[in-house]
Amino acid sequence: MKRSKITDSIIKYSVIVLGTMLYAAGFQFFLYPNAIVVGGVSGIAMIINMLTELPVGVLTIIMNIPLFILAWKYFGSKFIVGSLVGMLLSSVFVDLLAIFNFSPTNDMLLACFIGGAIKGAGLGLIYYVGATTGGADIVAKFARRKFPYINFGTIVLVMDCIIIIVFAIVFKKIESSMYAVIAMFITSKAIDLVLYGIDNSNVCYIISNESEQVVKAITDSLHRGVTILDGQGAYSRQNKQVLLCVVKRPQISEIRKMVTAIDENAFFIVTDAKNVYGRGFGDIADMS
Repeated sequence: MKRSKITDSIIKYSVIVLGTMLYAAGFQFFLYPNAIVVGGVSGIAMIINMLTELPVGVLTIIMNIPLFILAWKYFGSKFIVGSLVGMLLSSVFVDLLAIFNFSPTNDMLLACFIGGAIKGAGLGLIYYVGATTGGADIVAKFARRKFPYINFGTIVLVMDCIIIIVFAIVFKKIESSMYAVIAMFITSKAIDLVLYGIDNSNVCYIISNESEQVVKAITDSLHRGVTILDGQGAYSRQNKQVLLCVVKRPQISEIRKMVTAIDENAFFIVTDAKNVYGRGFGDIADMS
């Protein structure tokens, strides 16, 4: 029986609340006290805060108002509602946690790892239910309308780097800015961990003159399915069979040894695969 829309909404917004609390905790308890600037609108708010002592959360909300008005006009309410809740709650929690004036460590490297991981876990939960915290995500969405050939993540990364550079110039904190890059990297990894899990699968592409033997070895020994694609060498114009196989990460070494034993001249290409559904992997009915 499918869950009701009310139940789905309760779960969604409960996850957003948890995610925004983690986001605020990572920022307010670890990154902010150690002057490790973050990206996005929150990073701009942090710079203004350090110059004026105005609350970071309030500044974040104020700067997001025109962005959300434009986003509502161009992207509609479906995109806006969850993100508006995420932005408001994360901003409120940031200012509420500031009351405690609490920082468990003065070690900047430790603050980068712990703060970045907690903040990233919170953002991952928010993104998982289809919401955002506004700010840079909205700007990137607008930029993509004009430059659709530029990756969304690349646009966000460029904006974050600009904020870090501005922070370094204004406050002459070069070392702190370097730590900010580390925190940004940890945050992105934590987001991926929440969204895609730790046991990512891999896609193998195998091009071999002994494709039939390779297929038999994979299906018999690893019990994994193989899809045969028709290809053609661009230089030789010879027809080739390209074998496509999705496997668990621990099986990569085993399948490489199998292919090498059969055809040491084979091409063996491995790429990451996230959100794999079907027999032997995730349940396709669980796709959100």
